[in-house]
Amino acid sequence: MDPNEFRGPYNPNPPKPKKQAPVIHFDQELLQGVDKIIAVASGKGGVGKSTVAVNLAITMARLGYKVGLADADVYGPSVPKMTGTEGTMPRVEVYDAEGTPWPEDREIEPTCKEVFVPVVKYGVKWMSIGYFAAPEQALIWRGPMASTALKQIVLQTAWGKLDYLFIDMPPGTGDIHISLVNDIPLTGAIIVSTPQAVALADVEKGVNMFRNPQIDKHIFGILENMSWFTPEELPDNRYYIFGHDGCAEMCRKYNLPLLGQIPLVQGIREGGDEGTPAALHDGPIFDALKGVAKML
Repeated sequence: MDPNEFRGPYNPNPPKPKKQAPVIHFDQELLQGVDKIIAVASGKGGVGKSTVAVNLAITMARLGYKVGLADADVYGPSVPKMTGTEGTMPRVEVYDAEGTPWPEDREIEPTCKEVFVPVVKYGVKWMSIGYFAAPEQALIWRGPMASTALKQIVLQTAWGKLDYLFIDMPPGTGDIHISLVNDIPLTGAIIVSTPQAVALADVEKGVNMFRNPQIDKHIFGILENMSWFTPEELPDNRYYIFGHDGCAEMCRKYNLPLLGQIPLVQGIREGGDEGTPAALHDGPIFDALKGVAKML
Protein backbone atom coordinates (compact mmCIF):
# COMPACT_ATOMS: atom_id res chain seq x y z
CA MET A 1 0.00 0.00 0.00
CA ASP A 2 1.22 3.44 -0.87
CA PRO A 3 1.80 5.34 2.43
CA ASN A 4 0.65 8.53 0.71
CA GLU A 5 -2.78 6.95 0.29
CA PHE A 6 -3.11 6.04 4.00
CA ARG A 7 -6.39 7.40 5.34
CA GLY A 8 -6.06 6.57 9.07
CA PRO A 9 -5.71 9.06 11.91
CA TYR A 10 -1.93 9.13 11.53
CA ASN A 11 0.27 8.88 8.46
CA PRO A 12 3.95 8.31 9.30
CA ASN A 13 4.93 9.38 5.78
CA PRO A 14 2.68 12.29 4.89
CA PRO A 15 2.89 13.59 1.30
CA LYS A 16 4.93 16.72 0.86
CA PRO A 17 2.88 19.82 0.05
CA LYS A 18 3.13 20.95 -3.54
CA LYS A 19 5.06 24.13 -4.19
CA GLN A 20 2.86 26.94 -5.40
CA ALA A 21 3.88 28.28 -8.78
CA PRO A 22 4.70 31.98 -9.17
CA VAL A 23 1.76 34.17 -10.08
CA ILE A 24 1.39 34.93 -13.79
CA HIS A 25 1.05 38.68 -14.26
CA PHE A 26 -0.61 39.81 -17.48
CA ASP A 27 -0.03 43.54 -17.25
CA GLN A 28 1.55 45.76 -19.90
CA GLU A 29 4.37 47.09 -17.72
CA LEU A 30 7.12 45.50 -19.85
CA LEU A 31 5.69 47.11 -23.00
CA GLN A 32 5.99 50.67 -21.73
CA GLY A 33 9.27 51.20 -23.55
CA VAL A 34 7.88 49.98 -26.89
CA ASP A 35 6.80 52.68 -29.33
CA LYS A 36 4.87 50.61 -31.92
CA ILE A 37 3.53 47.05 -31.69
CA ILE A 38 2.68 45.60 -35.09
CA ALA A 39 1.08 42.23 -35.77
CA VAL A 40 2.26 40.36 -38.87
CA ALA A 41 -0.73 38.25 -39.81
CA SER A 42 -2.16 36.12 -42.58
CA GLY A 43 -5.51 34.47 -43.06
CA LYS A 44 -3.81 31.36 -44.41
CA GLY A 45 -0.72 29.32 -43.59
CA GLY A 46 2.00 28.71 -46.14
CA VAL A 47 2.24 32.24 -47.52
CA GLY A 48 5.64 32.96 -45.95
CA LYS A 49 4.37 35.10 -43.10
CA SER A 50 7.12 34.12 -40.66
CA THR A 51 9.81 34.54 -43.31
CA VAL A 52 8.50 38.03 -44.00
CA ALA A 53 8.29 38.88 -40.29
CA VAL A 54 11.87 37.81 -39.58
CA ASN A 55 13.30 39.60 -42.60
CA LEU A 56 11.25 42.72 -41.90
CA ALA A 57 12.59 42.86 -38.34
CA ILE A 58 16.17 42.53 -39.61
CA THR A 59 15.58 45.15 -42.29
CA MET A 60 14.32 47.63 -39.69
CA ALA A 61 17.34 46.89 -37.49
CA ARG A 62 19.69 47.50 -40.43
CA LEU A 63 17.97 50.84 -40.96
CA GLY A 64 18.88 51.87 -37.43
CA TYR A 65 15.70 51.10 -35.49
CA LYS A 66 15.51 49.22 -32.19
CA VAL A 67 13.50 46.13 -32.99
CA GLY A 68 12.05 43.05 -31.32
CA LEU A 69 10.01 40.13 -32.62
CA ALA A 70 7.68 37.89 -30.62
CA ASP A 71 7.02 34.55 -32.32
CA ALA A 72 3.37 33.92 -31.46
CA ASP A 73 2.90 31.27 -34.14
CA VAL A 74 2.39 28.61 -31.48
CA TYR A 75 1.68 25.71 -33.84
CA GLY A 76 4.70 26.34 -36.04
CA PRO A 77 7.30 28.48 -34.24
CA SER A 78 9.99 28.87 -36.89
CA VAL A 79 11.92 31.90 -35.60
CA PRO A 80 14.59 29.81 -33.80
CA LYS A 81 15.34 27.91 -37.02
CA MET A 82 15.35 30.97 -39.28
CA THR A 83 17.58 32.99 -36.98
CA GLY A 84 20.06 30.23 -36.14
CA THR A 85 19.11 30.32 -32.44
CA GLU A 86 17.79 26.78 -32.06
CA GLY A 87 18.79 25.23 -28.75
CA THR A 88 19.02 28.62 -27.03
CA MET A 89 17.24 28.87 -23.70
CA PRO A 90 16.28 32.45 -22.79
CA ARG A 91 17.41 33.57 -19.37
CA VAL A 92 14.72 34.12 -16.71
CA GLU A 93 14.97 36.91 -14.15
CA VAL A 94 12.92 36.88 -10.96
CA TYR A 95 11.64 39.95 -9.09
CA ASP A 96 9.62 40.45 -5.94
CA ALA A 97 6.30 42.28 -5.85
CA GLU A 98 8.10 45.66 -5.64
CA GLY A 99 10.29 44.96 -8.66
CA THR A 100 13.49 44.22 -6.72
CA PRO A 101 15.68 41.41 -8.13
CA TRP A 102 15.12 38.17 -6.23
CA PRO A 103 18.26 36.50 -4.80
CA GLU A 104 19.21 33.39 -6.76
CA ASP A 105 19.83 31.37 -3.60
CA ARG A 106 16.32 31.94 -2.23
CA GLU A 107 13.31 29.81 -3.07
CA ILE A 108 10.85 31.57 -5.38
CA GLU A 109 7.68 32.67 -3.62
CA PRO A 110 4.18 32.83 -5.11
CA THR A 111 4.25 36.64 -5.21
CA CYS A 112 7.44 36.72 -7.31
CA LYS A 113 7.33 37.73 -10.95
CA GLU A 114 9.35 35.86 -13.59
CA VAL A 115 10.56 37.81 -16.64
CA PHE A 116 12.06 36.37 -19.82
CA VAL A 117 15.19 37.96 -21.26
CA PRO A 118 14.99 37.91 -25.09
CA VAL A 119 17.63 36.34 -27.29
CA VAL A 120 19.59 39.00 -29.20
CA LYS A 121 21.02 38.32 -32.63
CA TYR A 122 21.37 40.30 -35.86
CA GLY A 123 20.50 43.45 -33.91
CA VAL A 124 16.99 42.15 -33.06
CA LYS A 125 15.52 40.91 -29.77
CA TRP A 126 13.81 37.55 -30.37
CA MET A 127 11.37 35.61 -28.21
CA SER A 128 9.63 32.41 -29.30
CA ILE A 129 7.65 29.57 -27.81
CA GLY A 130 10.06 27.45 -29.85
CA TYR A 131 12.84 28.15 -27.35
CA PHE A 132 10.93 26.18 -24.71
CA ALA A 133 10.12 23.08 -26.76
CA ALA A 134 12.14 20.59 -28.77
CA PRO A 135 12.05 21.30 -32.55
CA GLU A 136 10.23 18.03 -33.21
CA GLN A 137 7.75 18.45 -30.33
CA ALA A 138 4.11 18.99 -31.28
CA LEU A 139 2.41 21.57 -29.05
CA ILE A 140 -1.02 20.00 -28.61
CA TRP A 141 -2.76 22.85 -26.82
CA ARG A 142 -6.36 23.93 -26.64
CA GLY A 143 -7.18 27.56 -27.33
CA PRO A 144 -7.10 28.93 -23.74
CA MET A 145 -3.76 27.23 -22.98
CA ALA A 146 -2.21 28.49 -26.21
CA SER A 147 -3.52 32.01 -25.60
CA THR A 148 -2.05 32.06 -22.09
CA ALA A 149 1.36 30.86 -23.32
CA LEU A 150 1.47 33.45 -26.09
CA LYS A 151 0.50 36.29 -23.79
CA GLN A 152 3.38 35.22 -21.54
CA ILE A 153 5.76 35.39 -24.50
CA VAL A 154 4.72 38.98 -25.24
CA LEU A 155 3.86 40.39 -21.83
CA GLN A 156 6.49 38.70 -19.65
CA THR A 157 9.51 39.52 -21.80
CA ALA A 158 11.88 42.36 -20.88
CA TRP A 159 11.81 44.16 -24.24
CA GLY A 160 13.34 47.39 -22.98
CA LYS A 161 13.34 50.37 -25.31
CA LEU A 162 12.09 49.48 -28.80
CA ASP A 163 10.94 51.46 -31.79
CA TYR A 164 9.09 48.44 -33.18
CA LEU A 165 7.90 45.15 -31.71
CA PHE A 166 6.61 42.79 -34.38
CA ILE A 167 4.34 39.90 -33.40
CA ASP A 168 4.37 36.94 -35.78
CA MET A 169 0.75 35.83 -35.43
CA PRO A 170 -0.57 32.30 -36.01
CA PRO A 171 -2.40 31.89 -39.33
CA GLY A 172 -6.18 32.09 -39.25
CA THR A 173 -8.76 34.11 -37.34
CA GLY A 174 -9.52 32.04 -34.24
CA ASP A 175 -9.85 32.64 -30.52
CA ILE A 176 -6.07 32.91 -30.09
CA HIS A 177 -6.03 35.96 -32.36
CA ILE A 178 -8.96 37.58 -30.60
CA SER A 179 -7.34 37.02 -27.20
CA LEU A 180 -4.02 38.50 -28.34
CA VAL A 181 -5.42 41.60 -30.02
CA ASN A 182 -7.67 42.30 -27.03
CA ASP A 183 -4.92 42.00 -24.42
CA ILE A 184 -1.98 43.55 -26.29
CA PRO A 185 -2.00 47.25 -27.27
CA LEU A 186 -1.45 46.80 -31.00
CA THR A 187 -0.60 49.82 -33.10
CA GLY A 188 -1.81 47.97 -36.17
CA ALA A 189 -1.33 44.97 -38.42
CA ILE A 190 0.39 43.95 -41.64
CA ILE A 191 -1.39 41.31 -43.72
CA VAL A 192 0.87 38.94 -45.69
CA SER A 193 -0.41 36.98 -48.69
CA THR A 194 0.60 35.46 -51.98
CA PRO A 195 -1.22 36.74 -55.08
CA GLN A 196 -3.18 33.53 -55.70
CA ALA A 197 -6.96 33.51 -55.29
CA VAL A 198 -6.98 30.66 -52.75
CA ALA A 199 -4.76 32.63 -50.35
CA LEU A 200 -6.59 35.90 -50.91
CA ALA A 201 -9.92 34.35 -49.96
CA ASP A 202 -8.57 33.79 -46.45
CA VAL A 203 -6.73 37.12 -46.38
CA GLU A 204 -10.10 38.79 -46.82
CA LYS A 205 -11.23 37.13 -43.58
CA GLY A 206 -8.12 38.45 -41.84
CA VAL A 207 -8.83 42.00 -43.01
CA ASN A 208 -12.41 41.75 -41.78
CA MET A 209 -11.24 40.40 -38.41
CA PHE A 210 -9.06 43.45 -37.73
CA ARG A 211 -11.86 45.73 -38.94
CA ASN A 212 -14.49 44.04 -36.79
CA PRO A 213 -15.96 46.68 -34.41
CA GLN A 214 -15.04 44.53 -31.39
CA ILE A 215 -11.36 44.51 -32.46
CA ASP A 216 -11.00 47.64 -34.64
CA LYS A 217 -7.24 47.65 -35.25
CA HIS A 218 -5.50 49.72 -37.89
CA ILE A 219 -4.26 47.80 -40.95
CA PHE A 220 -1.09 49.27 -42.42
CA GLY A 221 -1.69 47.39 -45.66
CA ILE A 222 -1.12 44.11 -47.49
CA LEU A 223 2.36 42.83 -48.26
CA GLU A 224 2.50 40.49 -51.23
CA ASN A 225 4.96 37.61 -50.93
CA MET A 226 6.13 35.32 -53.76
CA SER A 227 4.90 37.88 -56.26
CA TRP A 228 7.00 36.41 -59.05
CA PHE A 229 9.84 33.97 -59.53
CA THR A 230 13.19 35.34 -60.64
CA PRO A 231 15.97 32.84 -61.44
CA GLU A 232 19.33 33.91 -60.05
CA GLU A 233 20.94 33.53 -63.46
CA LEU A 234 18.16 35.62 -65.11
CA PRO A 235 17.63 38.52 -62.67
CA ASP A 236 15.53 40.53 -65.13
CA ASN A 237 13.04 37.75 -65.82
CA ARG A 238 9.76 37.42 -63.94
CA TYR A 239 7.51 34.35 -63.88
CA TYR A 240 4.16 34.84 -62.13
CA ILE A 241 3.73 31.36 -60.69
CA PHE A 242 1.03 32.27 -58.15
CA GLY A 243 -0.86 34.81 -60.24
CA HIS A 244 -0.40 38.46 -61.04
CA ASP A 245 -1.34 41.48 -58.88
CA GLY A 246 -3.84 39.60 -56.73
CA CYS A 247 -2.95 41.61 -53.63
CA ALA A 248 -3.18 44.88 -55.55
CA GLU A 249 -6.76 44.04 -56.45
CA MET A 250 -7.56 43.17 -52.85
CA CYS A 251 -6.06 46.48 -51.71
CA ARG A 252 -8.28 48.37 -54.14
CA LYS A 253 -11.33 46.50 -52.87
CA TYR A 254 -10.67 47.39 -49.23
CA ASN A 255 -8.95 50.75 -49.77
CA LEU A 256 -5.66 49.54 -48.29
CA PRO A 257 -2.08 50.34 -49.29
CA LEU A 258 -0.06 47.70 -51.09
CA LEU A 259 3.04 47.74 -48.88
CA GLY A 260 5.27 45.96 -51.33
CA GLN A 261 5.90 42.91 -53.50
CA ILE A 262 8.55 40.37 -52.55
CA PRO A 263 9.85 38.07 -55.29
CA LEU A 264 10.38 34.34 -54.88
CA VAL A 265 14.11 33.75 -55.08
CA GLN A 266 16.18 30.78 -53.99
CA GLY A 267 18.35 32.81 -51.62
CA ILE A 268 15.37 33.61 -49.38
CA ARG A 269 14.70 29.93 -48.77
CA GLU A 270 18.37 29.11 -48.29
CA GLY A 271 18.84 31.94 -45.80
CA GLY A 272 15.89 30.78 -43.71
CA ASP A 273 17.07 27.17 -43.67
CA GLU A 274 20.61 28.14 -42.70
CA GLY A 275 19.66 30.67 -40.02
CA THR A 276 21.01 33.65 -41.98
CA PRO A 277 17.95 35.53 -43.30
CA ALA A 278 18.23 37.11 -46.73
CA ALA A 279 17.65 40.64 -45.39
CA LEU A 280 21.07 40.54 -43.73
CA HIS A 281 22.49 41.29 -47.18
CA ASP A 282 21.59 43.71 -49.93
CA GLY A 283 19.29 42.13 -52.46
CA PRO A 284 15.67 41.94 -53.64
CA ILE A 285 14.09 41.15 -50.28
CA PHE A 286 16.01 43.89 -48.45
CA ASP A 287 15.11 46.37 -51.17
CA ALA A 288 11.42 45.41 -51.02
CA LEU A 289 11.24 45.63 -47.23
CA LYS A 290 13.03 48.98 -47.10
CA GLY A 291 9.99 50.36 -48.87
CA VAL A 292 7.71 48.78 -46.28
CA ALA A 293 9.67 50.48 -43.49
CA LYS A 294 8.79 53.89 -44.87
CA MET A 295 5.07 53.10 -44.58
CA LEU A 296 5.11 52.07 -40.91
